[in-house]
Amino acid sequence: MTVRVMVVDDHPMWRDAVESDLTRAGYEVVAVAANGREALARFAATEPDLVVLDLQIPAPDGVAVTTDIIDRRPQTRVLVLSASGEQDDVLAAVTAGATGYLVKSASREELLAAVARVADGEPVFTAGLAGLVLGEFQRRSAAEPDEPRLTDRETEVLRMVAKGMSYRAIAERLVLSHRTVQNHVQNVLRKLQMHNRVELTRYAIERGLDVDDEV
Repeated sequence: MTVRVMVVDDHPMWRDAVESDLTRAGYEVVAVAANGREALARFAATEPDLVVLDLQIPAPDGVAVTTDIIDRRPQTRVLVLSASGEQDDVLAAVTAGATGYLVKSASREELLAAVARVADGEPVFTAGLAGLVLGEFQRRSAAEPDEPRLTDRETEVLRMVAKGMSYRAIAERLVLSHRTVQNHVQNVLRKLQMHNRVELTRYAIERGLDVDDEV
């Protein structure tokens, strides 16, 4: 199936160039946007499979847009394409839910390769950034206290949430009521001291839960 992509950048020439490269490579560019507000509105209207996104865009910025996108539709992949390679920007983007991060000095070939890999759910980073991200998450993990134990059912529900399944779909798969699934999710959020599906998804990925397996 053709991968449906949205391109978000406030620089028209750059945005048009990325759109053109993706179209020539066989991707379907379903929307473009110049700021965070446009991005969220057009994302809701088109529900792309992948978003190529600049961080430094008019409000809301790229980190906030990434958070909102993953919260609305966790199966959508986000590839950040930014002029900044600063550690804080990279970590903020990954924590928000971005699957990949490239700096704008990347070549056309590197961009297209990254889009293909991110579309498959594979993390992609400009050289040197992957080690930075891994090292930071390992540091944070080592600093965390022992985590509360989840029941087998809670873990099962967590994996399905991380796959982007709706509560209704989870209920049908597990032959449970919609309310029971909601209760399980609320229990997991409470135990892990988290607030939303985005945080649960990041938790599942960072802890190595095999969210790509069929459930």
